[in-house]
Amino acid sequence: MYSKSSKPYFAHSGKQSDCSDWQALPVHLDQTACRAADTGRHAGLSRCAQMAGRYHDFGKYDPAFQRRLHGNGSPVDHSSAGASLLLERAKSTSQTWVAEVLAHAILGHHAGLPDATGSDAARSRRIEGFRQRDPLPPAITAAAEADLGPLADEIMPKVRPGDQAGFDLSVAGRMVFSCLVDADFKDTEAFYDRLEDRQHDREWPALSDILPDLRAAFDQRMTGFEPNDLNRLRADILAHVRDKAEMSPGLFTLTVPTGGGKTLASMGFALDHAARHGHRRIIYAIPYTSIIDQTAKTFRDLFGNVVLEHHSSIDTERPGQQGRDKLRLAMEDWAAPIVVTTNVQLFESLFAARPSRCRKLHNIAGSIVILDEAQVLPRPLLMPVLRMLDVLAIHYGCTVVICTATQPAFDSAQLAGGLPLAGRELAPDVTGLARRLRRARIRDGGEMDDDALIAALRDTPKAMMIVNSRRHALELFQAARSEGLDGLVHLTTRQYPAHRRGIIADIQQRLATGQPCRLIATSLIEAGVDLDFPKGWRAEAGLDSIVQSAGRVNREGRRPVEDSTLTVFSAPGHPPHRQIKPLADAMRGTAARFGHKNLLDAEAIRDWFEQVYWRAMAGTNKNGNKELDREGILDKFKIGHSGTDFAYRTTAEAFRMIDSPMVPVIVRTEDAARKIVDRLTVADIPSSAIARDVQMFTVQVPAKARDLLLANGHATFRAPDLRGDQFCVLETDSLYRKDFGLWWERADYLDADMAVI
Repeated sequence: MYSKSSKPYFAHSGKQSDCSDWQALPVHLDQTACRAADTGRHAGLSRCAQMAGRYHDFGKYDPAFQRRLHGNGSPVDHSSAGASLLLERAKSTSQTWVAEVLAHAILGHHAGLPDATGSDAARSRRIEGFRQRDPLPPAITAAAEADLGPLADEIMPKVRPGDQAGFDLSVAGRMVFSCLVDADFKDTEAFYDRLEDRQHDREWPALSDILPDLRAAFDQRMTGFEPNDLNRLRADILAHVRDKAEMSPGLFTLTVPTGGGKTLASMGFALDHAARHGHRRIIYAIPYTSIIDQTAKTFRDLFGNVVLEHHSSIDTERPGQQGRDKLRLAMEDWAAPIVVTTNVQLFESLFAARPSRCRKLHNIAGSIVILDEAQVLPRPLLMPVLRMLDVLAIHYGCTVVICTATQPAFDSAQLAGGLPLAGRELAPDVTGLARRLRRARIRDGGEMDDDALIAALRDTPKAMMIVNSRRHALELFQAARSEGLDGLVHLTTRQYPAHRRGIIADIQQRLATGQPCRLIATSLIEAGVDLDFPKGWRAEAGLDSIVQSAGRVNREGRRPVEDSTLTVFSAPGHPPHRQIKPLADAMRGTAARFGHKNLLDAEAIRDWFEQVYWRAMAGTNKNGNKELDREGILDKFKIGHSGTDFAYRTTAEAFRMIDSPMVPVIVRTEDAARKIVDRLTVADIPSSAIARDVQMFTVQVPAKARDLLLANGHATFRAPDLRGDQFCVLETDSLYRKDFGLWWERADYLDADMAVI
C-alpha cells in the first residue's frame, strides 16, 4: 500500500509460525479506514475519520515493531509515526488545525487523547521524540500520500468563528477519535474472532426499521390509563407535545410539573420526531442511579429488548475477553436504538480522553437526547455542558430535550452563554400547568429542632421528613424510635440500592393499605420515586429540591390541596452543606418576594433560578464564569494561526459530574451479593461484569471512613491479585443494619460485638 517492496508487514500476529494466518498491516489499515469512514459519515466527518484510520498504525512499519510481533524486542511506540506524517503534510493554517486534530486521535488511540503540551505524554513532546529517532523505512514514508485539503473543507464548517472556534474544533476531534477507536477495536476483534472461530453478536435493529412497532406499542399503552381528570390532563399534555414533533431538530425544553407525565410525553415526542426527521437513536439520560432501573423497566415493558440500560459505573474491557453478552457489548458503543443512561455516563464520556469511554460518541451524533430532571446538572460544570449540547445540536444532527418540572434559566435571554431556547418549549401553557397540576401547598415552618420534628411526626401517622444529610437523618430516626413512634422508616444512601428498593416497596404498601408510615429520608426520594404522602416536612434547600419534595405530597391528587402541605424548616445544629447553603439562601430570597404559598408558581421558580445563576455570574472568566465553569474547561481549547492548544487529558481529569470523596463498600448480607463476591476470584470473569452486578449491593462512604474499616479489619479488598483495590467488601456483617444501613462511624475501635446503637 505504501511501498512497492514485497516485504510483508503485519498488524496482528496469529497462531501459525509461517505467518500464514497473521493480519497484514495494509489490510488492517484499509479495513479500519473503511470502518471509520462509515461511522464518520453520521457525524459529517467521514474523510477525517478515514484518514485517521489509514494512518493510526503507520508506526507498525517500524522493523522494531515487526520484531516485537515475532516475540523479539521491547514494546514499540507505533502511534506517533502516523501523527507526525500528517503534521508534516499540512500546507496551510486550516490544514494544520485538521492535522493536529487527527494527530491527537492517532496518538491517543490506545493511551487516550493527550494534551497538546505539558507532560511527556503530550502531543508536542511525543512528536518531537519520534522525529529525533524516525525509525520508519524512508521508502514507506515517502510513498505515503495524505492530502489534507479535502479534510479541511470537511471539518471547517463545524467550527464557528470567535470564542467558540476552539471548543467546536475540539468536539470534531472527539468525534474523529471515537470513529477511529471504534473502528480499530472492531477490526481487531473481527480478525481474532475469525482466528478463534467465535462470533460477537453486535447486531441491533435500526431505529427507523422498528419505529412503526414502537409507536404502535406506545399508542396502545397510552389508551390503557384510567379515564380520570388527571389522566385526561396528562393526555392533553402528551397530545400537545407530540404535535410539536414536526418542528425542526435542535434544542427544546419540556416543562411539565411533577405528575404531569413528562417521562412518557418526552418519549412520545422522541418517537414521532425521529419518524419525521430520521434520527438514529433515542438516548434518555437520568441524573440519579437510584431511578434508572425503574425508568429502563418502564421502557422495556413498552418496547421489549431494544432498550440498553447503561449505568455510570460500568467500564468496558480490552478486546478478546469472554463472557460478555450482547447488552454488555452494546455498552461499549451504544449501538442500541434506545439507550437509558445517567448524566454521569453521558457527559463524562463526552469530555473523556480514554478510548473505552469515547467509543460511543459517534453514535450520539444524529440522536435525540432527553435530559430528565435537567435542573440538577452540576452548576460548576454548567457552561461546558451547555456548550456541548449546543455543539451537538448545531453540528451533529442531535435534538436535545431539556426536560424538567422546574425549568432552569438555561435560555440565553436569562443566562449569558446560555442556549437559544426561545420558541422551543414543547409543553402547553407552562404557567397554567403549574397551577393546574399543583396538588400541595408549601408553608413556612421556621426553625424546628429534632424535638419539634418528632412532635410533628407523632401527630401525623403518614408523613415524610426530608433532611440534608445522612447524619441528621440517622440521628432523627434514632430519636423518633426512642419515642416509640409506629411505622418508622429510615431511607438514605447508607443502605445499598437493592435494600432501598425493598424499603420503597414497603413504603408504597404501607401508604396503599393505610398503615402508619413515618418516613425519615434524605433527598434521594425527591425525584423519580413514586410515593404519595398526605404531608411532608423538608429542611431548607434549593427551590428545585423543595419543588421535587412537594411532588411526593398528594402526588395522585386524591386529597384536597389545602390539606396537603409541605412544611419547609431550618434545622438548628444541622446547617445546610456549603454547596446547599447558597441555594437555600436564594430560596429564602424568592420566598420573601413571592411568599411560601406561591413557591410552586412558575414565576417564583424562574426567579430562583435566575438568582442562582446570575449570582454565580459575579466572577467571570473569558468564556463564561468561574462558578458555572469552575475548572475553566472552556479555556482549555484554544485555536490560532500557529495551531491548536487542546487540553483533552487535563479536561477529562477535571470534568467530574459527582465531585465527592465517596468510595464504595460492598455489603454481602444477601445471598445474591455473596454469589457476586465469590465471582471475584474467577479470573475469566471481567471486572466490568462484576461491577455492573455488584453496584446494587454497594454503599458509598467517605474515603476516610473506608480507610478505618480496612485498617480495623471490618473490610478488605477481595482478590487483590486479580482486581487490585477495586472491590472493597464489608467483612463485619453486623455493621450493616436493616433499619438504617451501614454504620461506619468510629470504626477505629468498633468491633462486631459493639455494633449496637
